[in-house]
Amino acid sequence: MILIHKATIINEGTSFIGSVLIENNVIAEIFRTEEIPDRLLNNATVVDGRELWLMPGVIDDQVHFREPGLTHKGDIASESRAAIAGGVTSFMEMPNTKPQTTTIELLEQKFELAAEKSFANYSFYMGATNDNITELKKVDPKKVCGVKVFMGSSTGNMLVDDKMVLQSIFAEVDMLIATHCEKEEIIRENLAKYKSEFGEDIPIQYHPLIRSAEACYRSSAEAIELADKYQTRLHILHLSTEKEISLFDIKPLTEKKITGEVCVHHLWFSDEDYSRYGARIKWNPAVKTRQDRGALMQGLLKNKLDVIATDHAPHLLEEKQGGALKAASGGPLVQHSLQMMLELVKKGKITKEQAVNKMCHAPATMFRIDKRGYIRKGYFADLVLVNPNKPYTVTKDNILYKCKWAPLEGETFSTSIEKTFLNGKIAFEDGVVYDMRGERLHFDR
Repeated sequence: MILIHKATIINEGTSFIGSVLIENNVIAEIFRTEEIPDRLLNNATVVDGRELWLMPGVIDDQVHFREPGLTHKGDIASESRAAIAGGVTSFMEMPNTKPQTTTIELLEQKFELAAEKSFANYSFYMGATNDNITELKKVDPKKVCGVKVFMGSSTGNMLVDDKMVLQSIFAEVDMLIATHCEKEEIIRENLAKYKSEFGEDIPIQYHPLIRSAEACYRSSAEAIELADKYQTRLHILHLSTEKEISLFDIKPLTEKKITGEVCVHHLWFSDEDYSRYGARIKWNPAVKTRQDRGALMQGLLKNKLDVIATDHAPHLLEEKQGGALKAASGGPLVQHSLQMMLELVKKGKITKEQAVNKMCHAPATMFRIDKRGYIRKGYFADLVLVNPNKPYTVTKDNILYKCKWAPLEGETFSTSIEKTFLNGKIAFEDGVVYDMRGERLHFDR
């Protein structure tokens, strides 16, 4: 038994001083008062939670861990280890690996790899192509988080650009469809314009003008039109513009068939930061304006947008060199996403209860993940203890990504991750990630 004693518990919209008893991998009891039975204090391993925040483990619904085939950048073991150190206890990984995860056989091979290697709980998306709808329809929605559709090209070139195929996917695939939305025709027009001006060396600050706000909006609008037509369960990933927010409704999450995700980098950076960070903050969709950034936060606070994730996508630092055309898109974030959001809490941009909702509760509810994402009796004890007043500086020595760099290297956060609990066991403390295995996520669908 483990007793986390007298922590500030952040859960389901409230914060209170309390204690949590962990027994046999699950939360056995939650005490809202300081009156803890002597038998527990005498028999349990007591973790002092005073002055600390206790929250559910973060569930990241969009990561790229690069295995198989791209493991020079990252792999399931290295990136899930970094996730645990950052308080992320569950992840859902994307299909643009090598080979791409576009058949049931390849999908199950990923699950087998994760069972051997993953430090965190896991699931994997099945990838859509222009010619694999038969495979998509075989996916068991209770065992797989969703189907990923690239409606705009990105790393891995899995673009689904056949309109009839897109319609068939939305009409016939009976599970959650997650989309990358950028309109390819608009991107190509913008690219031709800037190539005519700069040739092949387009400066990095033009990346958000090539992969423009209009390209994002038009593609997201198309996805929502298809979902409305076929009553599809649609989740639009990494929204990046103010204009896209107008496409979403305000209603309880359990009543939504169309949901939206925003990533930490779109809440943290703006296009003003390209001059400082260069291609280190090059993502697809691109980091856009300060106005877009503010509107995304307001979309979260008004419950138009539902989930905060990372789109964690490591590349070697040498692959990030160059301008808008040559530098790879994507960056590593999963070890630092919770601290980034808690820094925004400290700055008054969002409350700690709202951050926990969007990073922990909402992904669990939206994907219908079985018994995770909340501090509830009988739920798996995936938990994070945070010291809200202990500064933490990101350095090469404490970065756990295989690529060994981070966009915020040198940044000092005002919070530190003290401990991460995974399935009732301490998985991280005192800077050390313990070698234990996560479990496959299951879905109540």
